[in-house]
This record gives sequence, structure tokens and C-alpha cells, in this order.
Amino acid sequence: MLSEPREAGPSTALMRKAYARWAPVYDVVYDKLTEPAARDAVEAAVACGPRILEAGVGTGLSLGYYPPTSFVCGVDLSEDMLKRARAKVLRRGLRHVRGLQVMDVCRLGYADASFDAVVAQFLITLVPDPEAALSEFLRVVRPGGEIVLANHFGQSTGPVAKVEEIVAPLCTKIGWSSDFKSTRIEAWARSHGVEFIGVAPTFPGGFFKILRMRKPG
Repeated sequence: MLSEPREAGPSTALMRKAYARWAPVYDVVYDKLTEPAARDAVEAAVACGPRILEAGVGTGLSLGYYPPTSFVCGVDLSEDMLKRARAKVLRRGLRHVRGLQVMDVCRLGYADASFDAVVAQFLITLVPDPEAALSEFLRVVRPGGEIVLANHFGQSTGPVAKVEEIVAPLCTKIGWSSDFKSTRIEAWARSHGVEFIGVAPTFPGGFFKILRMRKPG
């Protein structure tokens, strides 16, 4: 399933430093807030089959949500995050987690059609090149498989959209994105012949959403 890893670009250096700072407190800040959305994303992914790639697995907050019959690989840019994820796997005996590797999601070191689904939680709005990441997800997922994204997506129009655009620079500094819109992902899907299944609201109050796309069979 693995092919030769590809080198990460220079823009990833700053992200690694940011993740190293976040790693010690990440679980405390995000665990309960993101759990419902993460569970919904995992449920959507495992419905496609047992072989799942978690892109941007971080500290492994959602690894325990997968059924024991699944085959989960996780990748992340940050070794600091992955150290915590590996500790969780050992501590909880998560045998369905088959590998956790340092990898740039825009340059995945997996063979084509390796997975039934690719899950990316709270990631796609933060990577330097979202379209490149999506193209890599598409490459490694099998025909008929799905790309599942859990994220906050900004409003397309109206007063809320204006506020999101204004506060976007502040959100970026604390590791969030307020003005990234799902229409950007829809446009990518159309240009690649990918079926855009839809966007469904999840906790809290629809702030996070689950976006699903299917690779042509």
C-alpha cells in the first residue's frame, strides 16, 4: 500500500512549529468540542468499508471511534502530535490502527486506490493548498469510495459571511478558519468529476459540518 514518500514543501515548516506548540494542550481544548462532529465523520467513512485513511490525524482524538473490524492508517505533519496519538493507541489497545506516519497530506506516500474512504477533520481549511490535498485524497481512495470532511465552513452570503471575512485573520492566528466556504470544494469536485453528496450540519448547533464526496466508480 505504501509507495515512496514525497518531500514536503517549504510552507510546511511553519505549520510543524505551530502544531508542536499546540500538541500539549490540543486534547484539553478540542476533545469535547469536536467529538460529535468527529463521530459523525467516522460513521460516514466506515459505511464505505473498513480501510480508512485519517488525514491530519493529530493527537488521535477520533481513533477510538472506529470499530475494531476497521483498518485505519493515520498521517499528520507533526511528529509531536503523532507521539501523543501513538501513546493513545498503545494505552487503549486500539488494534485497528495499523499505522501512524509523518506525512504531508498534499504529498501522500500511498498507492492509488488504497482506501475505502479518506477522512479529514478540521484540516482542509488550514492546509496551504486545499485543492492539492483533495486531489491526493481522490487518488488514494478507491473508485466508489468517499472523501469525508468535518469542518466549519463559512457562509456564502449575508451578514454572517461579512463578519466571518472580517475575523478571518484573527481566526487564522489561533488555528481556525472562519471564511473558507464549501463552494470552493464544490468547484474542485465539479472540475474533477467527483460526486458532491452534500453538507450536513452537526454539533454544536450546525457550526461544524460533515461534507461528503464520492469518487466515480
